[in-house]
Amino acid sequence: MRFRDRRQAGRELAERLRARQEEGALPDPVVLALPRGGVAVAQEVARELDAPLDVLVVRKIGAPRHEEFGVGAMAGDGVPLFDAESLRRLGLNEADLAPVVERERRELRRREQLYRRDRPAPDLRGRTVLVVDDGLATGSTARAALRSLRRQDPARVVLAAPVCSPEGARMMRTEADEVVCLYQPAAFMAVGQWYDDFEQLTDEDVLAALHQRQE
Repeated sequence: MRFRDRRQAGRELAERLRARQEEGALPDPVVLALPRGGVAVAQEVARELDAPLDVLVVRKIGAPRHEEFGVGAMAGDGVPLFDAESLRRLGLNEADLAPVVERERRELRRREQLYRRDRPAPDLRGRTVLVVDDGLATGSTARAALRSLRRQDPARVVLAAPVCSPEGARMMRTEADEVVCLYQPAAFMAVGQWYDDFEQLTDEDVLAALHQRQE
């Protein structure tokens, strides 16, 4: 139940999704990767499904002075989605996080401009959109991504990842039309523990993947 790296995980996930495509469940697909880690996985999926590949930038909103602890997330131009229970436990409200939100909004826009350059965002109306990441833990960033996509009127939204926490997968089934996850280990702690090589990707890696797919 471990993957050598993201590419191997992507190939295994792509096989599962290809079977769903052959069953007629994924008509007119477009693959959106959650960068950076999801891009290497999504590249294999897009290749197998012969589908266009693009990115959907999502940013985690971390607690002040404890940025590794996510209390929310945002995607596109959508409003931030906060975890009310986390805010309550930390004694925070949404106004307290305004500086963090503004900083993450700037980084989100920077990455969108860098990755997309002069290309317009794909038209998702009426299409099957596959949102691909390298793993699903709490589901906070995936939820922000899916809700942002719903405003673009796709026909169907599928969330796909090689490994998911059981709780995260359960939560996302209320957000996505379908959740495809190869493994849901009961002892899930972090996405990286299920990969032998979980080296962080760079902006250059993302750009190379997108460029290769467009050729």
